[in-house]
Amino acid sequence: MRGKTSADDEIAATGPGWVGLVVVVAALVSALASFLILSGLTPIEPTESVTVNALAVNLGFILALGAIMAVQAKRLVRARRAGAAGARLHLRFVALFSGIATVPVVVVAVVASITLARGLEPWFSGWVGTLLQNTVEIAHEYRELQCRTLARETTLMAADLDRAKVLYDADPNLFREFMRSRATFLGFPVAMVVEPDGRVVEEIVNVPIPGLEVPGPRDLADADEEDALCLVPREDSVLRSILKLQEHDGRILFVTRFVDRRALDFPAEAEAGMNYYNLLAQLSSGIQIAFASMLAVITLIILLAAIWFGLGSADRLVAPIRRLIRATQQVAEGNFYVQVPVRRTEGDLAFLGQTFNAMTSELRRQHDGLTAASDLIDRRRRFTEAVLSGVSAGVVGLDAHGAVTIMNPSAERLFGLSETNAVGRPAADVLPELAGLVETARSARTRLTQAQIAIQRGGRERTVDVRVTSEQARGDEKGFVVTLDDITDLVSAQRTSAWADVARRIAHEIKNPLTPIQLSAERIRRKYGKVITEDRAVFDQCTDTIVRQVDDIKRMVDEFSSFARMPKPKIVEREDLSDTVRQALFMMRIAHPDIAFEDELPQEPLLARFDRRLVSQAVANILKNAAESIAESPDATPGEGRITVAVGLEEGVVAIDVVDTGRGFPTENRQRLLEPYMTTRDKGTGLGLPIVAKIFEEHGGGVELRDNPAGRGAWVRLWFPAEPAREAGETTPSADAARISGATTP
Repeated sequence: MRGKTSADDEIAATGPGWVGLVVVVAALVSALASFLILSGLTPIEPTESVTVNALAVNLGFILALGAIMAVQAKRLVRARRAGAAGARLHLRFVALFSGIATVPVVVVAVVASITLARGLEPWFSGWVGTLLQNTVEIAHEYRELQCRTLARETTLMAADLDRAKVLYDADPNLFREFMRSRATFLGFPVAMVVEPDGRVVEEIVNVPIPGLEVPGPRDLADADEEDALCLVPREDSVLRSILKLQEHDGRILFVTRFVDRRALDFPAEAEAGMNYYNLLAQLSSGIQIAFASMLAVITLIILLAAIWFGLGSADRLVAPIRRLIRATQQVAEGNFYVQVPVRRTEGDLAFLGQTFNAMTSELRRQHDGLTAASDLIDRRRRFTEAVLSGVSAGVVGLDAHGAVTIMNPSAERLFGLSETNAVGRPAADVLPELAGLVETARSARTRLTQAQIAIQRGGRERTVDVRVTSEQARGDEKGFVVTLDDITDLVSAQRTSAWADVARRIAHEIKNPLTPIQLSAERIRRKYGKVITEDRAVFDQCTDTIVRQVDDIKRMVDEFSSFARMPKPKIVEREDLSDTVRQALFMMRIAHPDIAFEDELPQEPLLARFDRRLVSQAVANILKNAAESIAESPDATPGEGRITVAVGLEEGVVAIDVVDTGRGFPTENRQRLLEPYMTTRDKGTGLGLPIVAKIFEEHGGGVELRDNPAGRGAWVRLWFPAEPAREAGETTPSADAARISGATTP
């Protein structure tokens, strides 16, 4: 089906297109422009280079047209081989119209080429060139004859005037009459005797010549005593001649004579005609080739138009069949909404189209009924998947055999396991914490089983409320849906709130009587200390014990009060966290010189918004706990204890990592160390870590208790966002996401 559809597309692609139309029009314009240039009807001179360029452009269009026809022919052949409807009919029409157009066009092109060659041949034969060459020579010879005649007569008159020099000296008027008679006899309209500088000495005007001027200084300077100089004018029809007189002190004879202007211009015109004839002779072969090329271009354009016409006619005939074939293919692929257009002008094929449309309508009605139920099931499935992906609670699906079937993203984060690695495997292997509860639910009579369990992943313990619900199915083939709610923070917050309330009550109830007790003991010691003489040491020891124990109780009560009234960060400014940690580390180095403190703090300031006093207090508390943990370690060697402190920033979260080599944290109930009065030390109050946790919670961060990855010891991570959230509803970044590259371990 796919092959036939592609073949139909090939047939449709052979119809007229914009590319072919543009190429045909451009080829026609190129042929017309070439014809006009070769005919001399444009300002462009039809030289050999112009002719070659025009032929090259036409050849390019011929190649383009040939490429288009080759592509169309290839598509037609491919469609026929694929068995597409109408392909054979297309080929027949194309062959018919191509043959009809090709034969007469080729005949006309051949006849025109022969006629052009035979018509140009007589004009460029030898006798025409000889005739034109003789014409040029005769024209030049005639003009030279006129000049020689004028020069000879000028010489005769100059000789007469030289002989009449005595007469000029005796009687100038008589000389003038003599000069006039000679000018009239020789046929000179104007004759003059001028000085070398152009001044007229004698002038004889037989026939007035308007605008006649004496030759210029350059022409007069060229005058000779032996040979007369003939001056041919550029515009008028007066031929001039000058000759230097030998007996008149360098004066020059200037005479004129009327001639036919055509006799003066004809030599240049004859030469121009001869040059043009030579040019045409050189271009004759090029003209024949250019006209033959133009005829070839026109032939191809007509042939292409005929092929297009054949393709269009064939397409109109096979269009109804092609539409039915395509519609049938779509029905076979499952599209029951397809309808073929029905045109009454198509006759019986239109009735076939109506029958096909009725068939697809009935198939569509039956298909819609079958797919409605499938769509409903699919919508429910998508809704369930969306709910599972969006809920914060973890959801795990188990089949009747206890294998994992589904696991939403919240459950993946809680167990630190991807759904791909969990699905299909027994829950007892991948989720061992749920194994006991699932067995309880399997044997229980009720559908719901609920319990709280602890999950440890990556050194972190989380308290999870688990509900196991069995599916409603007959027999033993029923699965289970396990929902998990992480209530670690909720439980911790509840316990912290409860202990804070207890601390306030204890501080209130105990602190009130402490002051009277202390004052009474001190007064007894002052009043009766001098009176008692026996057992004075016992008396002083008892009163000192009372005062000291009251101070200890006050200190404990103060710690209760500090935890209950833990202030929120007030002075939150942009501070250098590295400098804050560096100062706390400096004090601890002085207090514990036997412990090696190593810092991995950035050299550049690490700016963040926090309360410097509270954060400094929390860091000092963690460092103090680390030092005490090293000191209380049973196998600790003096001088080998080491505490490493690192500060880093990543993705807007700053973290302080404190790693020690002490005795570390317990594996079980580790997270409860952040609750009040939970401690693993004998002298600890259990309020240090809760206060630290509360400080960083108020900053939008938290505290993580981990193991030293290098071996024995603990790793405490304190983190908070560098910029506080602008809205109360914004969530703090996950601790797991705050991987600080600068925080390393020893």
